[in-house]
This record gives sequence, C-alpha cells and structure tokens, in this order.
Amino acid sequence: MVERRAVMGGSLLAGLSTLMSPSGAEAAAQSNLEGVSDSIDQLRRTVENQFTNVYTNKWQGVARIRQQQHTWMKSTQKYPDFIEIGIDVWDNIYDWHVVHQHPVNMSRTSDGRYAMVFMFTTLLLRPDQAGDYVGFAFDASTARQRTF
Repeated sequence: MVERRAVMGGSLLAGLSTLMSPSGAEAAAQSNLEGVSDSIDQLRRTVENQFTNVYTNKWQGVARIRQQQHTWMKSTQKYPDFIEIGIDVWDNIYDWHVVHQHPVNMSRTSDGRYAMVFMFTTLLLRPDQAGDYVGFAFDASTARQRTF
C-alpha cells in the first residue's frame, strides 16, 4: 500500500499536475510560437543582409556613379551629361545592365573613346586611369572646353 505522503510528494503527482493543468499546454504553445517568431526574424535578417551585401559590395561602381549624379543634380537640377570612369567601373556598369536586363547602349565618340549610357548620363571610359576611377560629372558645354 502506498502512503498518502509518498503520493503527494512524489513524481507521480508532479507529472499528473503538469499534464492536467492548462498552463502547461499554453506554455508549450507559447514556446512554439516564440520559436516560430525567432525563425521568421532570423530569415528576415538574412534576406536584409543579402540585399545590403549585394548593393554595397557587388555594385560599388553603380553607387559611386550615382553619388556623382546626385551631387551634380543638387547643384544644377538635372543629371550630368558625362562622367569619366575606369575599366573596372565600366565592367561593373556593364554587368549591372546584364543582371537587371536593361538594354546596354554603348557607342564610340568621334575621338575614338568608348561611351555607355547609364541613367541619362553618358559614361566615358578612361583606360589610362585606375580601374576604380570615377571622375567628376560635367556637362556637354564643359566637355568642349576640356582637354582630354
């Protein structure tokens, strides 16, 4: 025969009370919801980091050209006509057009230089500069005055 004290203090009563109490089931459900919430939050952070890494690492040339365009636009209220760039930035812009499936509009100028249009601005290749070179923006009227 089992004594009353052994039943009340033993693990049998503790196990039964856990199974029978509604707070135990609610705690388990709450724990599962927190796990799901943490997983969703981790997935969101992963996607945000991927997006940030793509545009900060892979498209550095695009970001530097846009910076020059924004600076010019603030002072003149229009996109610049020309920006000179190095060969690495040139390749980066070409790859950007291909990845985003935009038409690549490239040509040669009358003096034999390569030109590519990017967002209303003609990019002029300067292979004599460093590969990551992005020059200052300038207008067509200024281009006639410049000596290359």
